[in-house]
Amino acid sequence: MRAPEIAYHPARRPLVRRGSADPVTVLLHRHRELCERAVDPLEIAAGLEAHGLTDRAAARYRHRDVFSLAEELYARAPRPERPGPPPYPGPRRRPGTEARAGWTLRALLPGAACLATAAVLRGTEGVLGGGSRLAVTAAGALLVLLGLRLCLRTGPLRAPDGSGGVTLLVCWLLGYAVYGEDLLDQVISGGPDGHWNAAPAPLLGLALAVAPAAWCAHLFSVGARHRLTGSHALADFGAGVRLLLLGVVALFLCATTALVYLAGLGYGGDGALLAPAALGVLLLLARLLAVHGFPEPAATGLAAACAVEVAAPFLVLAGRLPGLDLLARPVDTVVREAGAGGVPALACGIAALGLLTHASVTLSRASAHATVQAVDAQSRGADAAGLPLAPHTPSTRRNRT
Repeated sequence: MRAPEIAYHPARRPLVRRGSADPVTVLLHRHRELCERAVDPLEIAAGLEAHGLTDRAAARYRHRDVFSLAEELYARAPRPERPGPPPYPGPRRRPGTEARAGWTLRALLPGAACLATAAVLRGTEGVLGGGSRLAVTAAGALLVLLGLRLCLRTGPLRAPDGSGGVTLLVCWLLGYAVYGEDLLDQVISGGPDGHWNAAPAPLLGLALAVAPAAWCAHLFSVGARHRLTGSHALADFGAGVRLLLLGVVALFLCATTALVYLAGLGYGGDGALLAPAALGVLLLLARLLAVHGFPEPAATGLAAACAVEVAAPFLVLAGRLPGLDLLARPVDTVVREAGAGGVPALACGIAALGLLTHASVTLSRASAHATVQAVDAQSRGADAAGLPLAPHTPSTRRNRT
């Protein structure tokens, strides 16, 4: 029972519970887990962007961009104290240099194995029989695959969740680069008949290009982190990363073309350059997307190129049936204008262009670089120190608020 004098008063206003006056506090509670486990403000910025927060939305929280808002959230978020690394009495080393040397040597293994196999086959020509040469080729291919697997498990080409199930697609593309042109020539001329003549120069050039691919992926990752530290807005970061991606792809294209050309000279001819170079760029873009957490688009691009290469000889064969000669006309036109190598060049080129367009959108987001596994930390010996594998986190940017 209330006292009569306070039961009702016409001048008394109902009490209203006001929320927090600071909108940043509300955002901190909403993303508390992200802010507490972040080891860098830029990781928070990437997480906010992944949740749809833009620079314009950051103005509602009294900040001019997502980066400055992330710095305040990082400063406010409570986090447990983490023990520092134990003191090391010896002289300080540069683990980054040792790590780069390690994965660079591993990236050279596929090219070295392929080059050694080619040298053995070239030196024993006319000495070994067909069975022995086939055994040497099989042993060399096994060494190349082991070296490539070791290279893709560590270093800048390491994907967080594996290769995304594209092993068969890559094997088909590489096999077609070796045997595809001769197969298509035989089908168009009325075959296939007899054995297929191999063209090992593209495979040798692509195996040697694994090392430039690793360095291009490393340059892209490091350059993107540097742009994160120096960007003032998400739009500035995206524009810088797109230019960086185009520069890295152009650099790798030049390196791959030169290596394929040198490999062709080693086999006594210049050989085709456009198709192997397009295949190399396609494989690089697919791997970059897989490394940064987008394996599905990478697999789609590789599958599209494989589908075109598979369909080309079948369309020619189907065109031999009565009334279906129209099916073979596109392949005949491409072969007549650009040769048999025009089909893989067109297939890989269009697929690479599609992946480049997709990568210029997805890899220009800050969240794409926060999902990358800590390849550098692993290479620097973080696993030896007992540290878990964590996402890439760039260095802390100076406070601009």
